[in-house]
Amino acid sequence: MATPVAAQDRADLAASLKQTLDEFRDRYEFPGATAAIALPDGEVVVASTGLADVEADRAMTPETPMLAASIGKMFVAATLLALENGGQLSRDDLIAEHLGDRTWFDTLPNGDSITIGHLLRHQSGLPDHPHLPEFQAAQAARIAAGESSFAPDELVAFVLAQPALFPAGAGWAYTDTGYILLGLAIEAVTGRPYYTVVRETLLDPLGLDATTPSDRRDIEGLAVGYTVPDNPFGLPRRTADAAGWLVWDPAVEWTGGGFATTSGDLARWGHALFGGEALDAPYLTRMLDGVPVAPDAPGIRYGAGVAIYTKTPHGPVYGHGGWIPGYVSSLRHYADFGVSVAFQINTDAGIVDDTNDLVPALESALAELASAMVR
Repeated sequence: MATPVAAQDRADLAASLKQTLDEFRDRYEFPGATAAIALPDGEVVVASTGLADVEADRAMTPETPMLAASIGKMFVAATLLALENGGQLSRDDLIAEHLGDRTWFDTLPNGDSITIGHLLRHQSGLPDHPHLPEFQAAQAARIAAGESSFAPDELVAFVLAQPALFPAGAGWAYTDTGYILLGLAIEAVTGRPYYTVVRETLLDPLGLDATTPSDRRDIEGLAVGYTVPDNPFGLPRRTADAAGWLVWDPAVEWTGGGFATTSGDLARWGHALFGGEALDAPYLTRMLDGVPVAPDAPGIRYGAGVAIYTKTPHGPVYGHGGWIPGYVSSLRHYADFGVSVAFQINTDAGIVDDTNDLVPALESALAELASAMVR
């Protein structure tokens, strides 16, 4: 059992966390951010800096939610492992066993050979629809017209005319489209909406009360996100209107991400997931059974919805990053120290256009802070 951190030490850590965020905001000039550290005993320390809405001068607080983007893939993967625990599906199942009756399935690249395991680990060979020019143009048109998001089947349709990147299982390429297929498989197996299944399986049992589906424009309390000019989706720099409603429909992300949450909830999620407490039956061995992402990056692997860094200055690290226009998130679990660290920032400027090192620099600084506390 982990030894609880003394109250004074937690207070000192909170002050240091706040100071770190303030220093990074001064250096990188982002609107606002939150961060959280889950200690080995499960205690969570949180802090915030800056503004959740620059124009309205609304302060960012630790309770302010933001879009977590692809970190949501971890929830998809854990839900599938829970269904595998229950014998409802297997990672070895061909996706055709669950979606083969769809009218479009025969034109899915590699459709006859993709397994659920391939999809979980991005080994399907499917293109990534968010980066296809056809999708970007269509999404920009919907945003300009104020229309609702594409349905999951419509998202899959963008890759149907595309060639496979490689035979299923023969390579690695990140693809949101693959995770859309996993969401469809979850619904096919359970006969229920994905968000209902994930809430009953993970969110409610783990007390992740600040984590909600990002399936509508009016997400209560959401920090305003700020993006770059001339982005592929034609979004304004401020991605919300004066009332705080998003000017685009985030439901388009679905099981490619799909949640608004806080850094505190992300840290709690990391602590539960990588501490082996997220599901009733064992799952970590299956989740962390990773594959290389590239020949020139032997220290980076990808498991079931989780990035695995096998060699870092802080030992093995598990987690995921998230990007969506206007928001960047990070969740990392430092296995040697038993700490989970999360942060969220309400801009992607400098990150999406790769003009600064904010994300890796902040990850490194928070790792040093967290590990020093429990050494």
